[in-house]
Amino acid sequence: MAKTSRKHLTIDTLWQLARLGAPSLSPDGAQAVASVTTHDMAENKGRSQLWLLSTLGGQPRTLTQCGEKDGQPRFSPDGQWIGFVAQREQQGQKDATPQFYVIPPDGGEARRVGEVATGIEAFRWFPDGKRIAFISWVWPELKGSKAQAKAFKAFKERKESGYVTSEMAYRFWDHHLPQGRVPHLHVMDLASGKVSDLFEGSDYELSRFEPDASTFDIAPDGRHIVFAFDPGQPKSIDARNALVELDLRKSKFRECVRDGGWDCSAPRYSPDGQRIAFRASHQGLKHTMPCQLAVLDRRSADWQVVSAEGDHEVHAPLQWTPDGQAVLFTAEQKGRSHLWRFDLADRQAEVVVAGGTVSAFDQAAGTLVSLCDTAEHPARLHAHRPGEADRRIESFNDVQLAPLELGRTEEVWFTGALGEPVQMWLHFPPDFDPKKKHPVLHTIHGGPHTGPGDGWHYRWCWKLFAAQGYVVVNVNYHGSSGFGHAFLDAITHRWGELELQDVEAATDWLLKKPWADKKRVFATGGSYGGYMVAWMNGHVAPGRYAAYICHAGCYDWTAMFADDAFSWHAKELGAWYWEDPAKVASQSPHAFAGAFATPTLVIHGALDYRVPDQQGLAYYNTLKQRGVDARLLWFPDENHWVLKPRNSRLWYEEFFAWLQRHDPAHRADKPGKKTRGHNASRGG
Repeated sequence: MAKTSRKHLTIDTLWQLARLGAPSLSPDGAQAVASVTTHDMAENKGRSQLWLLSTLGGQPRTLTQCGEKDGQPRFSPDGQWIGFVAQREQQGQKDATPQFYVIPPDGGEARRVGEVATGIEAFRWFPDGKRIAFISWVWPELKGSKAQAKAFKAFKERKESGYVTSEMAYRFWDHHLPQGRVPHLHVMDLASGKVSDLFEGSDYELSRFEPDASTFDIAPDGRHIVFAFDPGQPKSIDARNALVELDLRKSKFRECVRDGGWDCSAPRYSPDGQRIAFRASHQGLKHTMPCQLAVLDRRSADWQVVSAEGDHEVHAPLQWTPDGQAVLFTAEQKGRSHLWRFDLADRQAEVVVAGGTVSAFDQAAGTLVSLCDTAEHPARLHAHRPGEADRRIESFNDVQLAPLELGRTEEVWFTGALGEPVQMWLHFPPDFDPKKKHPVLHTIHGGPHTGPGDGWHYRWCWKLFAAQGYVVVNVNYHGSSGFGHAFLDAITHRWGELELQDVEAATDWLLKKPWADKKRVFATGGSYGGYMVAWMNGHVAPGRYAAYICHAGCYDWTAMFADDAFSWHAKELGAWYWEDPAKVASQSPHAFAGAFATPTLVIHGALDYRVPDQQGLAYYNTLKQRGVDARLLWFPDENHWVLKPRNSRLWYEEFFAWLQRHDPAHRADKPGKKTRGHNASRGG
C-alpha cells in the first residue's frame, strides 16, 4: 500500500484553529467553562462562545450561541450560575459597552444583569453568590449611576474629536485611556441589578493599564476587598503600587502594604481570610527586579517576601490551595512556563503541571484544570486529579491538526556572550532531510525581557514558517526572562551589544551544521526583535544575512519618546536623551544608518502606541533614501500585533514573498520561479 503523504500547515488552516480561553471550575470540580474563539476568514472576524466541559469525561457542549464576544466566564460560588462579560443584543436592546450576564450551567438563555453605561471590564463573585464586584471606568467627580450614564451619553454624542489631557499616561498599547475617567470598583446585586461605586468620593482607583480581575480580591467573609493602588502622582506605567483594603460595612479604607521601594500587585486572600498573598517587586533596588511571592498577615500587619531564594518571576493570578498551606502560580523556567506550587512552610516550589507553556489554571474540590500549549500544538485543557492520569477534556483542534506534519522541535544550548550558555530552539521543516541544504530563519523575540520557547504562537507561528522549508531559530538571548535575574539584567544600559553577540554566535553554530545553507540565512523580528534586525543592519557585514524583516521595530530611541512607556527609557538605556544624547544614540539603530545595506521588509500598524508607526516609516524611508532594497507593509487598522484574519493572511503572504524574493533558490529571474509566497502557503 502506498504511503499517504501528510499535509503541511497553511495560513488558512492556522486561522481555522479554535483558541481557548482561561477555564473556571464548578465548585464540585466536575465541570469547567471556557471561552472558545473561532474566526471566519470570509467575514474577517472572530466569534467567542462559552463551552461547558466535563472533567470526568464526556463531550463538551456549547453554552452560549447568541453572542459574538462572550468572555471571562466564572462559576458562581454555589455553582448555580456562570457569569460572563459580553457585548450583545437582548430583547431589542444592543449593548453599547460590555455588560454582565449570567446563564445556568445546564443551559437556557443568558440574562443581562443590570445596566452599566460605562461598561464592565472584569468581575469577581462575592462568596455568597448574590453579588459581584466589577471594574468600570467612571468620571470620579460625578456621583451616582444616573450621572455617569448622562455623562457617557453626552460624551458619545459630542461632535468634537479632540483628546484633551494633562495626565502623564494617556494611552496604552493600542487605545487611549478613557478621557477624564478612571477605573473604580463597583458592586452589583444579582437580584435587582442595583450598582454602587465603592470608590465614589475617594481618591482611590485601580491601575489605569488594563486592570483585570487579578488587581483585586474579595475576602472569604465578603466584608473586605483588597486592591492594588498607585499612591503616586502623576499616574505612570512604572508605578509602585500599594495594597489597600476596604471595609465594606464601615466604608473605610486602610493601606495594608505600602513601601516606596516596592511595587505590589495581584493580591489574594487565604481561605481563612487571615493572610493575603501578593506579588512584590523591589523596584527601589532596580527596575528589572522580578515579582516575587509575598504574604501579609492581616492581624499583625507584617508582610514578607517568601520566595526570595528563587530567581524567577511569579506571574498573576495567584491561587491558594484549599488548606491554606501553599500558593499556586505560573512562572517561566528556561524557555518553558510551568504551574508551580509554593509551600509556605518550607518555602520550596515544585512543578505541579509542566509546560510547554501553562497560561491559565483553576482548582476546586481536589480537581485542577490547566490550559497549556507547546511548540507541537495550540492550547489544550487538561483535568488533573490526585492519583489519576491527566485527562484531556476537549478536542477542538484535533480534526484540523490530524492530517498535518508539523516537523520536530529541538532545544539546544551554545556558548554566547560573556562565555555563558544561551538557549536556542530549532523548529525543523516537516520534510527535513539532514543530507540536504536548508535555509535558516531567525525569528528574534521582542520584550526584550521575554523568553519564548516551548509554546504555540499564532502571530509568529514557527510551525507555519517551518512549513515553508526553513529551519526556524529562536534564540533566548541575554535579556530574556526565565533564566534568572542576572541574565535578564545583563543588557541594561547597553542594548544591542550582548543580544547581537548571542544571535551571531547562534548563526556561527548553525553554519557549522552540514544542512545549513550559508547563502540562505535570514533574520526577522518583532518589537524588540525588530529593533534587533535594524541594529544588525548597521552592525553586521552585508551578505551575512540575505534579508531582514522588521515588524513593529524600535528604530530611533529619541523619537521613541512618543511611545506609551517613555518613563521606562532612561532605566533601560541609562540616561534621558537630553542628558546624554551620545549614550542613547549609541544604542539606537538610526545612528548607524550609514552602514545599512541589507534588504529589509518593514511592517507596522498605525494603532501601535508601544512602538509608534513613525519608527517603521522612518526606518523604511531611510532605507529607500540610501538605495537599499526595501518594502513597506503598513496597516491603518492594526496595533502592535496584526489581529484581523485577512490582515494576518496578508502579513504572512508578504513575509514569505519577501524571503523568497531574496532567496537564491527563488530568484525572480529564474524561469518558472514564483516571487509571491501566498500561492504555496495557502495550499494543502
